[in-house]
Amino acid sequence: MPRNTLRPLAALAVLALPLSACSGTSAASDENVVTVYSADGLKGENGDGWYDRVFEDFEKETGIKVEYVEGGSGEMVQRATREKRNPQADVLVTLPPFIQQADTKGLLQKYSPKGVDQVSGADKAANGTWTAVVNNYFGFIQNRKELKQAPATWEDLLDPTYKNKLQYSTPGVAGDGTAVLIKAMHDFGGEKPAMEYLKKLQANNVGPSASTGKLAPKVDKGELLVANGDVQMNFAQSKSMPNLGIWFPAREGGRPTTFALPYAAGLVTDAPHGENGKKLLDFLLSRKAQQQVSEIGGGFAARQDVKATDANAIALTQLMDGVEVFEPDWADIEKNLTSYIDAWKSATGN
Repeated sequence: MPRNTLRPLAALAVLALPLSACSGTSAASDENVVTVYSADGLKGENGDGWYDRVFEDFEKETGIKVEYVEGGSGEMVQRATREKRNPQADVLVTLPPFIQQADTKGLLQKYSPKGVDQVSGADKAANGTWTAVVNNYFGFIQNRKELKQAPATWEDLLDPTYKNKLQYSTPGVAGDGTAVLIKAMHDFGGEKPAMEYLKKLQANNVGPSASTGKLAPKVDKGELLVANGDVQMNFAQSKSMPNLGIWFPAREGGRPTTFALPYAAGLVTDAPHGENGKKLLDFLLSRKAQQQVSEIGGGFAARQDVKATDANAIALTQLMDGVEVFEPDWADIEKNLTSYIDAWKSATGN
């Protein structure tokens, strides 16, 4: 779910590197840095996100500066793949199925951060190459002010009310865009009926978007009525975008569904600053950082032994009440992702 916020945060000593940067002479020559390639959503629009706080605390505690590169889940894996012979990143953070894809490509090495024993088995790799650092769930957003009657089902979105007022990010590029396919295939009972539905939905769709994060401001302003997103990012955005409402589409007559879409982190193979990468992964899973996930980031702690009781945590629990959470077959999705994307392109004409 890419969002172009590649700007330096000097106050936090966090450097957002331009996506064209690939020279190994800056970060690679400085032993007091760690470079993070990450899907967006955990960094605040105004420097008030979970990453902002954690990176600042990490630098104060260790003296290690975080150099930060942000983009779509697929985009970050693609970049790390291009740099495989000369790695520039130390830590890769991305969403499923792209974290599994990174593992399959040999981009991640085994490392078990402190506290990983408190992460559930479904939220970490069996071979020890990655672990969730922030739990999250896929969802949709709506404009609560403009919609007299909020949508509840996939079928509702086919109504002419949403013509040119609905948009979802591009599958294969954005993690949340790919999640649209995953949820549709689950809810409609397979690839073929899901693609048949998405073909119909295309009549209302504005068109592809490389950025999920940029859709929320459009929904808040009323330029769009509905878009895709995820609970953590949209909950955090709703603090400054009061018209956002998070919801989970159901099939007509069925229950709303969603699935876990965690931010998963791994140590890059042959990382130029591997020891610093290990320290950062330990820090991200520390009790202190995990206790800040809901309070600051609007997400869910990855550690099962961290029980948040702040106002955000209570609101998030209420939001998920009554929503059926299913577990995708990530091995199948990672294996067949290209064919699913091709089927979507064929169905929608994108």
